[in-house]
Amino acid sequence: METLTTIISFLLLLGLISVPILLFVGIKKWYRLKFNFLTYLISGLIITAGIMWIFAWWTDYSNILLLKHYNGYVYNPDSDGYQIEYDNVLPENLERVKSLEIRVMGIGWSLKAIMSFVFYSPYLLIVYGVGQLIRRKK
Repeated sequence: METLTTIISFLLLLGLISVPILLFVGIKKWYRLKFNFLTYLISGLIITAGIMWIFAWWTDYSNILLLKHYNGYVYNPDSDGYQIEYDNVLPENLERVKSLEIRVMGIGWSLKAIMSFVFYSPYLLIVYGVGQLIRRKK
């Protein structure tokens, strides 16, 4: 189960890294537009914001999925919701469940996505600048 969640997270991260590069190459090659930078920036912001949103949601959801897998995330009928309990967790998985509990607590995934995108968005400009430098050298 952990391997599956790690593979999906890795693919989403790979998408965040490769989409701006593919956009830079693709806009110039497939679309002969006059405003390449504006097209690149708008489409890059929209696509990477969507991927970042999915990535932030997936990290939160995969932690809950792993807690359910280790029997640490159980339904409590008194509060009509789920909570983390250590009763059914095997002793060898107890440390892992505690670390997953810490990851689940804190700010929500939507705020993590917004904060991550603020730090990620300059990457779009760096890819465009490096791409322009490489094109001019050729």
